[in-house]
Amino acid sequence: MRKRLLTGVIVATMAAASMVATSASHAASIDYTKCTDLKSCGGMDALVKAAQKEGKLNVITLPRDWANYGEAMDLFQKAFGIKITDDNPDGSSAYEIQTVKTAPASKVPDAVDVGITYGADNSNLFAPYKVQNWNDITPAYKDASGRWYGDYAGVIALSYDTSIPKAPKSFNDLKDPAFKNMVAIGGDPSGAQEALMSVFAANLANGGTAADVQKGIDYFKSMKDSGNFVTALASGQNFLAGAYKVSFSWSFNGPGAVATAAKAGKTVKYVIPSDAVIKGTPYIMGIPFNAPHPAAARLWTEFLYSENKGKGSMDLGSTKGMTGSKIFASINGGQNIWIAGGALPIEYDAMVAKKTNATAPAGYEIPAGAKIVTPAPADQDAAKALLKAQWPAIAGN
Repeated sequence: MRKRLLTGVIVATMAAASMVATSASHAASIDYTKCTDLKSCGGMDALVKAAQKEGKLNVITLPRDWANYGEAMDLFQKAFGIKITDDNPDGSSAYEIQTVKTAPASKVPDAVDVGITYGADNSNLFAPYKVQNWNDITPAYKDASGRWYGDYAGVIALSYDTSIPKAPKSFNDLKDPAFKNMVAIGGDPSGAQEALMSVFAANLANGGTAADVQKGIDYFKSMKDSGNFVTALASGQNFLAGAYKVSFSWSFNGPGAVATAAKAGKTVKYVIPSDAVIKGTPYIMGIPFNAPHPAAARLWTEFLYSENKGKGSMDLGSTKGMTGSKIFASINGGQNIWIAGGALPIEYDAMVAKKTNATAPAGYEIPAGAKIVTPAPADQDAAKALLKAQWPAIAGN
Protein backbone atom coordinates (compact mmCIF):
# COMPACT_ATOMS: atom_id res chain seq x y z
CA MET A 1 0.00 0.00 0.00
CA ARG A 2 2.78 2.39 1.01
CA LYS A 3 4.68 1.52 -2.17
CA ARG A 4 1.63 2.19 -4.34
CA LEU A 5 1.00 5.52 -2.57
CA LEU A 6 4.61 6.56 -2.99
CA THR A 7 4.49 5.65 -6.66
CA GLY A 8 1.38 7.80 -7.09
CA VAL A 9 3.08 10.74 -5.39
CA ILE A 10 6.13 10.39 -7.64
CA VAL A 11 3.98 10.25 -10.75
CA ALA A 12 1.93 13.29 -9.66
CA THR A 13 5.09 15.21 -8.81
CA MET A 14 6.63 14.40 -12.18
CA ALA A 15 3.44 15.48 -13.95
CA ALA A 16 3.35 18.80 -12.04
CA ALA A 17 7.00 19.41 -12.79
CA SER A 18 6.34 18.67 -16.44
CA MET A 19 3.47 21.18 -16.49
CA VAL A 20 5.65 23.88 -14.87
CA ALA A 21 8.44 23.17 -17.33
CA THR A 22 6.01 23.32 -20.23
CA SER A 23 4.57 26.60 -18.95
CA ALA A 24 8.04 28.09 -18.48
CA SER A 25 9.06 26.89 -21.92
CA HIS A 26 5.92 28.44 -23.41
CA ALA A 27 6.60 31.77 -21.67
CA ALA A 28 10.20 31.72 -22.82
CA SER A 29 9.07 31.20 -26.42
CA ILE A 30 6.89 34.32 -26.48
CA ASP A 31 8.21 37.24 -28.49
CA TYR A 32 7.02 40.20 -26.44
CA THR A 33 7.84 42.62 -29.23
CA LYS A 34 5.08 41.01 -31.29
CA CYS A 35 2.33 39.87 -28.91
CA THR A 36 -0.77 41.93 -29.61
CA ASP A 37 -2.95 41.29 -26.56
CA LEU A 38 -2.75 39.71 -23.11
CA LYS A 39 -3.64 36.23 -24.39
CA SER A 40 -0.88 36.20 -26.99
CA CYS A 41 1.50 37.46 -24.29
CA GLY A 42 0.82 34.25 -22.33
CA GLY A 43 -1.62 35.73 -19.83
CA MET A 44 -1.03 38.07 -16.90
CA ASP A 45 1.23 35.75 -14.90
CA ALA A 46 3.55 35.22 -17.86
CA LEU A 47 3.54 38.92 -18.77
CA VAL A 48 4.41 40.01 -15.23
CA LYS A 49 7.18 37.44 -14.98
CA ALA A 50 8.69 38.56 -18.29
CA ALA A 51 8.42 42.23 -17.31
CA GLN A 52 10.06 41.55 -13.94
CA LYS A 53 12.86 39.73 -15.72
CA GLU A 54 13.44 42.84 -17.86
CA GLY A 55 13.39 44.83 -14.62
CA LYS A 56 13.12 48.27 -16.19
CA LEU A 57 10.62 50.58 -17.87
CA ASN A 58 11.46 53.73 -19.83
CA VAL A 59 8.76 56.41 -19.72
CA ILE A 60 9.03 59.93 -21.08
CA THR A 61 7.71 63.42 -20.32
CA LEU A 62 5.56 62.43 -17.33
CA PRO A 63 5.60 65.14 -14.64
CA ARG A 64 4.64 63.62 -11.26
CA ASP A 65 1.89 66.23 -10.83
CA TRP A 66 0.45 65.51 -14.28
CA ALA A 67 -2.81 63.51 -14.00
CA ASN A 68 -1.47 61.79 -10.85
CA TYR A 69 1.35 60.07 -12.77
CA GLY A 70 3.58 60.21 -9.68
CA GLU A 71 1.24 57.80 -7.91
CA ALA A 72 0.97 55.60 -11.02
CA MET A 73 4.76 55.28 -11.26
CA ASP A 74 5.22 54.72 -7.51
CA LEU A 75 2.55 52.01 -7.39
CA PHE A 76 3.82 50.20 -10.49
CA GLN A 77 7.39 50.12 -9.17
CA LYS A 78 6.35 48.96 -5.71
CA ALA A 79 3.90 46.32 -6.92
CA PHE A 80 6.07 44.72 -9.60
CA GLY A 81 9.61 45.64 -8.58
CA ILE A 82 10.30 47.23 -11.97
CA LYS A 83 12.45 50.38 -11.98
CA ILE A 84 11.01 53.31 -13.93
CA THR A 85 13.18 55.93 -15.64
CA ASP A 86 11.30 59.10 -16.63
CA ASP A 87 13.10 61.07 -19.34
CA ASN A 88 12.60 64.86 -19.46
CA PRO A 89 9.39 65.16 -17.36
CA ASP A 90 8.75 68.71 -18.60
CA GLY A 91 9.18 67.85 -22.30
CA SER A 92 6.61 68.04 -25.10
CA SER A 93 4.73 65.62 -27.33
CA ALA A 94 7.04 66.57 -30.18
CA TYR A 95 10.05 65.70 -27.99
CA GLU A 96 8.57 62.28 -27.27
CA ILE A 97 8.12 61.47 -30.95
CA GLN A 98 11.60 62.72 -31.84
CA THR A 99 13.08 60.56 -29.06
CA VAL A 100 11.34 57.45 -30.40
CA LYS A 101 12.90 58.17 -33.79
CA THR A 102 16.44 59.11 -32.78
CA ALA A 103 17.36 57.91 -29.28
CA PRO A 104 19.93 55.12 -28.76
CA ALA A 105 18.26 51.71 -28.48
CA SER A 106 18.41 51.52 -24.67
CA LYS A 107 17.02 55.04 -24.27
CA VAL A 108 13.94 54.66 -26.47
CA PRO A 109 10.73 55.05 -24.42
CA ASP A 110 8.73 51.89 -23.82
CA ALA A 111 5.49 53.86 -24.09
CA VAL A 112 4.51 57.39 -25.03
CA ASP A 113 1.66 59.61 -23.86
CA VAL A 114 1.20 62.32 -26.50
CA GLY A 115 -1.32 64.71 -28.02
CA ILE A 116 -3.64 62.90 -30.44
CA THR A 117 -2.27 64.47 -33.63
CA TYR A 118 1.33 63.60 -32.68
CA GLY A 119 0.43 59.96 -32.12
CA ALA A 120 -2.03 59.47 -34.96
CA ASP A 121 0.30 61.18 -37.44
CA ASN A 122 3.12 58.84 -36.41
CA SER A 123 1.20 55.59 -35.98
CA ASN A 124 3.82 53.74 -38.04
CA LEU A 125 6.13 54.03 -35.01
CA PHE A 126 3.86 51.98 -32.74
CA ALA A 127 3.29 48.26 -32.32
CA PRO A 128 -0.30 46.96 -32.35
CA TYR A 129 -1.44 46.03 -28.83
CA LYS A 130 -4.99 45.85 -27.46
CA VAL A 131 -5.41 46.01 -23.68
CA GLN A 132 -7.91 43.84 -21.80
CA ASN A 133 -10.39 46.72 -21.58
CA TRP A 134 -10.16 47.53 -25.28
CA ASN A 135 -13.94 47.46 -25.72
CA ASP A 136 -14.36 50.14 -23.02
CA ILE A 137 -12.26 52.65 -24.96
CA THR A 138 -14.32 55.21 -26.90
CA PRO A 139 -14.29 54.00 -30.54
CA ALA A 140 -13.57 57.48 -31.92
CA TYR A 141 -10.28 57.60 -30.06
CA LYS A 142 -8.52 54.36 -30.89
CA ASP A 143 -6.73 52.97 -33.90
CA ALA A 144 -8.52 49.88 -35.21
CA SER A 145 -5.32 47.83 -35.20
CA GLY A 146 -4.34 48.89 -31.66
CA ARG A 147 -1.35 51.08 -32.54
CA TRP A 148 -2.66 53.91 -30.34
CA TYR A 149 -5.63 54.70 -28.13
CA GLY A 150 -6.87 57.59 -26.03
CA ASP A 151 -6.11 57.62 -22.32
CA TYR A 152 -7.52 60.76 -20.61
CA ALA A 153 -8.56 64.36 -21.23
CA GLY A 154 -8.79 67.64 -19.32
CA VAL A 155 -10.03 71.23 -19.50
CA ILE A 156 -7.72 74.26 -19.82
CA ALA A 157 -7.62 76.13 -16.50
CA LEU A 158 -5.89 79.22 -15.15
CA SER A 159 -3.35 78.36 -12.46
CA TYR A 160 -2.16 81.17 -10.23
CA ASP A 161 -0.22 82.01 -7.07
CA THR A 162 -2.76 83.38 -4.59
CA SER A 163 -0.21 85.94 -3.35
CA ILE A 164 -0.82 88.12 -6.42
CA PRO A 165 -2.95 91.27 -5.88
CA LYS A 166 -5.73 90.22 -8.26
CA ALA A 167 -7.19 86.76 -8.85
CA PRO A 168 -7.75 86.10 -12.58
CA LYS A 169 -11.02 84.59 -13.69
CA SER A 170 -10.74 84.95 -17.45
CA PHE A 171 -8.36 85.42 -20.36
CA ASN A 172 -9.55 88.99 -20.59
CA ASP A 173 -8.51 89.63 -16.96
CA LEU A 174 -4.91 88.81 -17.85
CA LYS A 175 -4.67 91.85 -20.14
CA ASP A 176 -4.68 94.05 -17.02
CA PRO A 177 -1.30 95.76 -16.28
CA ALA A 178 -1.58 94.19 -12.81
CA PHE A 179 -0.31 90.96 -14.44
CA LYS A 180 2.88 92.46 -15.90
CA ASN A 181 5.69 89.84 -16.09
CA MET A 182 3.41 87.18 -14.60
CA VAL A 183 1.86 85.04 -17.36
CA ALA A 184 3.54 81.93 -18.85
CA ILE A 185 2.58 79.03 -21.09
CA GLY A 186 3.57 75.37 -21.05
CA GLY A 187 5.98 75.36 -23.99
CA ASP A 188 5.87 75.92 -27.73
CA PRO A 189 2.23 75.40 -28.83
CA SER A 190 3.35 74.01 -32.18
CA GLY A 191 4.91 71.09 -30.30
CA ALA A 192 3.29 70.86 -26.83
CA GLN A 193 -0.36 69.79 -26.61
CA GLU A 194 -1.24 71.66 -23.42
CA ALA A 195 0.20 74.88 -24.86
CA LEU A 196 -1.64 74.29 -28.14
CA MET A 197 -4.97 73.96 -26.33
CA SER A 198 -4.13 77.13 -24.35
CA VAL A 199 -3.93 79.01 -27.66
CA PHE A 200 -7.28 77.50 -28.70
CA ALA A 201 -8.76 78.70 -25.39
CA ALA A 202 -7.38 82.24 -25.83
CA ASN A 203 -8.69 82.18 -29.38
CA LEU A 204 -12.19 81.21 -28.24
CA ALA A 205 -12.13 83.90 -25.53
CA ASN A 206 -11.37 86.50 -28.19
CA GLY A 207 -14.11 85.48 -30.61
CA GLY A 208 -12.17 83.03 -32.75
CA THR A 209 -13.30 79.66 -34.03
CA ALA A 210 -11.63 76.26 -33.84
CA ALA A 211 -11.01 76.43 -37.60
CA ASP A 212 -8.76 79.50 -37.29
CA VAL A 213 -6.62 80.31 -34.20
CA GLN A 214 -5.26 83.63 -35.46
CA LYS A 215 -7.10 85.55 -32.73
CA GLY A 216 -5.48 83.31 -30.14
CA ILE A 217 -2.03 83.98 -31.60
CA ASP A 218 -2.78 87.70 -31.67
CA TYR A 219 -3.78 87.52 -27.99
CA PHE A 220 -0.38 86.19 -26.98
CA LYS A 221 1.37 88.70 -29.22
CA SER A 222 -0.43 91.59 -27.54
CA MET A 223 0.34 90.07 -24.13
CA LYS A 224 4.02 89.90 -25.06
CA ASP A 225 3.97 93.49 -26.33
CA SER A 226 2.38 94.70 -23.08
CA GLY A 227 4.92 92.81 -20.99
CA ASN A 228 2.35 90.56 -19.30
CA PHE A 229 3.48 87.41 -21.13
CA VAL A 230 6.88 85.97 -20.24
CA THR A 231 8.72 83.35 -22.28
CA ALA A 232 9.78 81.18 -19.33
CA LEU A 233 8.42 77.64 -19.59
CA ALA A 234 5.49 77.06 -17.25
CA SER A 235 6.92 74.25 -15.14
CA GLY A 236 7.00 73.44 -11.44
CA GLN A 237 10.67 74.34 -11.17
CA ASN A 238 10.25 77.72 -12.85
CA PHE A 239 7.16 78.52 -10.79
CA LEU A 240 8.98 77.89 -7.53
CA ALA A 241 11.89 79.99 -8.82
CA GLY A 242 9.50 82.93 -9.32
CA ALA A 243 9.74 83.07 -13.12
CA TYR A 244 5.96 83.55 -13.42
CA LYS A 245 2.81 83.70 -11.28
CA VAL A 246 0.02 82.68 -13.68
CA SER A 247 -0.11 79.94 -16.30
CA PHE A 248 -2.49 77.94 -18.46
CA SER A 249 -2.76 74.34 -17.36
CA TRP A 250 -4.82 71.22 -17.75
CA SER A 251 -7.33 70.85 -14.94
CA PHE A 252 -5.88 67.43 -14.16
CA ASN A 253 -2.60 69.05 -13.11
CA GLY A 254 -4.42 70.84 -10.30
CA PRO A 255 -4.52 68.41 -7.36
CA GLY A 256 -0.86 67.45 -7.69
CA ALA A 257 0.38 70.98 -8.36
CA VAL A 258 -1.53 72.43 -5.41
CA ALA A 259 -0.03 69.79 -3.09
CA THR A 260 3.50 70.27 -4.44
CA ALA A 261 3.28 74.05 -4.11
CA ALA A 262 2.02 73.73 -0.53
CA LYS A 263 5.11 71.73 0.41
CA ALA A 264 7.20 74.66 -0.85
CA GLY A 265 5.17 77.16 1.16
CA LYS A 266 3.12 78.50 -1.76
CA THR A 267 -0.64 78.49 -2.26
CA VAL A 268 -1.88 77.80 -5.78
CA LYS A 269 -5.42 77.88 -7.09
CA TYR A 270 -6.97 76.57 -10.31
CA VAL A 271 -10.02 78.05 -11.99
CA ILE A 272 -11.75 77.31 -15.30
CA PRO A 273 -11.78 80.63 -17.23
CA SER A 274 -15.24 82.16 -17.55
CA ASP A 275 -14.71 83.22 -21.18
CA ALA A 276 -13.41 79.98 -22.73
CA VAL A 277 -13.94 76.32 -21.86
CA ILE A 278 -11.71 74.14 -24.00
CA LYS A 279 -11.84 70.40 -23.36
CA GLY A 280 -9.00 68.66 -25.09
CA THR A 281 -9.19 65.60 -27.24
CA PRO A 282 -7.70 62.73 -25.23
CA TYR A 283 -3.98 62.27 -25.03
CA ILE A 284 -3.07 58.93 -26.55
CA MET A 285 -0.87 55.99 -25.60
CA GLY A 286 1.37 53.97 -27.89
CA ILE A 287 4.10 51.33 -27.55
CA PRO A 288 7.02 51.96 -29.92
CA PHE A 289 8.07 49.06 -32.14
CA ASN A 290 11.60 49.48 -30.81
CA ALA A 291 10.66 49.60 -27.10
CA PRO A 292 13.68 48.17 -25.23
CA HIS A 293 11.50 46.49 -22.57
CA PRO A 294 8.53 45.16 -24.56
CA ALA A 295 7.00 43.04 -21.78
CA ALA A 296 7.21 45.86 -19.23
CA ALA A 297 5.75 48.22 -21.84
CA ARG A 298 2.70 46.01 -22.27
CA LEU A 299 2.30 45.49 -18.52
CA TRP A 300 2.49 49.27 -17.95
CA THR A 301 -0.19 49.81 -20.58
CA GLU A 302 -2.44 47.12 -19.10
CA PHE A 303 -1.99 48.75 -15.69
CA LEU A 304 -2.91 52.23 -16.94
CA TYR A 305 -6.05 50.97 -18.68
CA SER A 306 -7.22 48.76 -15.81
CA GLU A 307 -10.33 49.72 -13.85
CA ASN A 308 -9.47 48.09 -10.52
CA LYS A 309 -10.31 49.51 -7.11
CA GLY A 310 -7.49 48.33 -4.90
CA LYS A 311 -4.48 49.45 -2.92
CA GLY A 312 -2.35 52.50 -3.63
CA SER A 313 1.39 52.93 -3.20
CA MET A 314 1.08 54.09 0.41
CA ASP A 315 -0.92 51.10 1.66
CA LEU A 316 0.43 48.31 -0.54
CA GLY A 317 2.43 45.78 1.45
CA SER A 318 4.95 43.28 0.15
CA THR A 319 3.98 41.45 -3.02
CA LYS A 320 6.77 38.89 -2.68
CA GLY A 321 5.58 35.40 -3.53
CA MET A 322 2.35 36.59 -5.17
CA THR A 323 1.53 35.63 -8.72
CA GLY A 324 1.45 38.40 -11.29
CA SER A 325 -2.30 38.17 -11.74
CA LYS A 326 -2.90 38.45 -7.98
CA ILE A 327 -0.64 41.50 -7.74
CA PHE A 328 -2.41 43.10 -10.68
CA ALA A 329 -5.87 42.45 -9.20
CA SER A 330 -4.90 43.87 -5.78
CA ILE A 331 -3.82 47.36 -6.85
CA ASN A 332 -5.62 50.49 -8.03
CA GLY A 333 -6.05 50.59 -11.78
CA GLY A 334 -4.62 53.43 -13.83
CA GLN A 335 -8.04 54.68 -14.89
CA ASN A 336 -8.94 55.33 -11.24
CA ILE A 337 -5.52 56.82 -10.53
CA TRP A 338 -6.18 59.32 -13.32
CA ILE A 339 -9.63 60.12 -11.91
CA ALA A 340 -8.09 60.82 -8.49
CA GLY A 341 -5.74 63.23 -10.25
CA GLY A 342 -8.55 65.25 -11.79
CA ALA A 343 -8.43 63.72 -15.26
CA LEU A 344 -11.31 62.27 -17.26
CA PRO A 345 -10.12 58.80 -18.36
CA ILE A 346 -11.12 57.31 -21.68
CA GLU A 347 -13.03 54.44 -20.05
CA TYR A 348 -14.99 56.70 -17.69
CA ASP A 349 -18.45 56.14 -19.17
CA ALA A 350 -18.01 52.37 -19.17
CA MET A 351 -16.73 52.50 -15.59
CA VAL A 352 -19.71 54.55 -14.40
CA ALA A 353 -22.04 51.97 -15.94
CA LYS A 354 -20.14 49.19 -14.13
CA LYS A 355 -19.72 51.26 -10.92
CA THR A 356 -15.97 50.75 -10.95
CA ASN A 357 -15.02 54.45 -11.05
CA ALA A 358 -13.36 56.28 -8.16
CA THR A 359 -14.60 59.64 -6.86
CA ALA A 360 -13.14 62.68 -8.60
CA PRO A 361 -11.62 65.50 -6.51
CA ALA A 362 -13.86 68.45 -5.64
CA GLY A 363 -13.46 71.78 -7.42
CA TYR A 364 -12.48 72.70 -10.96
CA GLU A 365 -16.10 73.47 -11.76
CA ILE A 366 -16.96 74.56 -15.30
CA PRO A 367 -18.82 77.91 -15.28
CA ALA A 368 -22.60 77.52 -15.45
CA GLY A 369 -23.94 77.76 -18.97
CA ALA A 370 -20.49 77.63 -20.56
CA LYS A 371 -20.19 76.12 -24.01
CA ILE A 372 -17.56 73.36 -24.04
CA VAL A 373 -15.46 73.24 -27.21
CA THR A 374 -13.16 70.39 -28.27
CA PRO A 375 -10.99 71.20 -31.32
CA ALA A 376 -10.98 68.38 -33.86
CA PRO A 377 -7.66 66.79 -34.86
CA ALA A 378 -7.83 68.49 -38.29
CA ASP A 379 -8.24 71.87 -36.58
CA GLN A 380 -5.25 71.10 -34.38
CA ASP A 381 -3.08 70.27 -37.38
CA ALA A 382 -4.07 73.55 -39.06
CA ALA A 383 -3.34 75.49 -35.88
CA LYS A 384 0.11 73.94 -35.53
CA ALA A 385 0.99 74.92 -39.09
CA LEU A 386 0.00 78.51 -38.34
CA LEU A 387 1.89 78.53 -35.05
CA LYS A 388 5.10 77.16 -36.55
CA ALA A 389 5.21 80.23 -38.76
CA GLN A 390 4.25 82.83 -36.15
CA TRP A 391 5.15 81.61 -32.65
CA PRO A 392 8.95 82.05 -32.91
CA ALA A 393 8.49 85.83 -33.19
CA ILE A 394 6.36 85.84 -30.05
CA ALA A 395 8.58 83.52 -28.02
CA GLY A 396 11.79 85.25 -29.04
CA ASN A 397 13.39 87.54 -26.48
